[in-house]
Amino acid sequence: MSGIKDARKRQKKKKQKKQLRALICIVVPLFLCLLLFFGIRSILSKPDKQPPKETTQSVDDKEKVAKKPAKKENKENKKSDKTKSVNTPKPQVEKLKLDKETPKDSDQGISITISSMGDCTLGTDINFNPATSLNAYYNAQGADYFFQYIRPILEKDDLSIVNMEGTLTTEEQREAKTYAFKADPEYSKILSGSSVEAANLANNHSHDYGSKSYTDTIEFLESDNVATFGFERVKLIELKGIKIGLTGIYELADHLDRKEQVKENISALKKAGAQLIIVNFHWGNEREYVPNEIQKELAHLAIDKGADLVIGHHPHVLQGIEKYKDRYIAYSLGNFCFGGNSNPGDKDTMIFQQTFTLKEGKLEKTDDVNIIPCSLSTASGYNDYCPIPLDGDEKQRVLDKIEEYSNQIR
Repeated sequence: MSGIKDARKRQKKKKQKKQLRALICIVVPLFLCLLLFFGIRSILSKPDKQPPKETTQSVDDKEKVAKKPAKKENKENKKSDKTKSVNTPKPQVEKLKLDKETPKDSDQGISITISSMGDCTLGTDINFNPATSLNAYYNAQGADYFFQYIRPILEKDDLSIVNMEGTLTTEEQREAKTYAFKADPEYSKILSGSSVEAANLANNHSHDYGSKSYTDTIEFLESDNVATFGFERVKLIELKGIKIGLTGIYELADHLDRKEQVKENISALKKAGAQLIIVNFHWGNEREYVPNEIQKELAHLAIDKGADLVIGHHPHVLQGIEKYKDRYIAYSLGNFCFGGNSNPGDKDTMIFQQTFTLKEGKLEKTDDVNIIPCSLSTASGYNDYCPIPLDGDEKQRVLDKIEEYSNQIR
């Protein structure tokens, strides 16, 4: 009996082992499957700690990439600015011979005295009070009134130059701007009757009544024997056997992008045979007594390229004078015969006069300078549009003022 019981026990244990093995065979693969499933899922859902090698970027690299479009845009802007300068019309050299006696070239050489003056607005704005305008004085006094105290000075020099800031025209369509100046064409006699031989037109009021007002101004001044120049129009004036080059540069819109025009205009005058070159700039900031960096850079460039004198205007006040490479720069001559304001707060102005000496056609002497302090009005409380040389304490005050401003130029 005990043998049968033992046999049954062995069978039962054997059966239990089979069942355990079967259970293990089921559970273990299932566990492994589950483990594999969740492991793969975990791997797939886990973010990469490092991006693929080909897209790896440092912070600096990312900033560089981010800045690339802006850099490209800046290049395009610069290209656009350069294009503006490059597309400036090529200089047109206009030649003129003034009817003055040509002296023989002596041992002392030939001397040329040139007088430069600031802003001359011969007219008014339609919104100004007619009773106090320059036009009212013209109607009452005539053309000879305005330069009556200046004329004797200009009659003694060889060449007198002004900045003609306005138009001489009968056009009626005014440009949409704060101030637009025009006068009857006969106002040209204010200049021609006072020994003014040349006028710069490169400024922000030369087209106040449209493009025709600009060409009208050229026509009426030239027909009255006042040579005009400015923008792409450069003038070569033969005087006492000496060829003098005149160019006017309008800086206000394009600033340093006018560099190319400075170079091209001076180069054109040199090729035409200019022995003496004068550059007029319309530049700077209104009512600022010290030139800005753009003014200084352009002035130095002009002299580097061959200018013998640089004259500036637009600030409506006097600025200092600089001597650079033995050449003078008068940064702003202020207003002169100025119809643009019936009572300017600062009435100080000047005539910058310089005598150049040439021997055998070559420039020898450039340091003979005469500064003539003036007021733009004989009246102190209003503008009577009649500039007058100063004397005594007032003359010294303006000379001291110019010296002070000159010392501030660095």
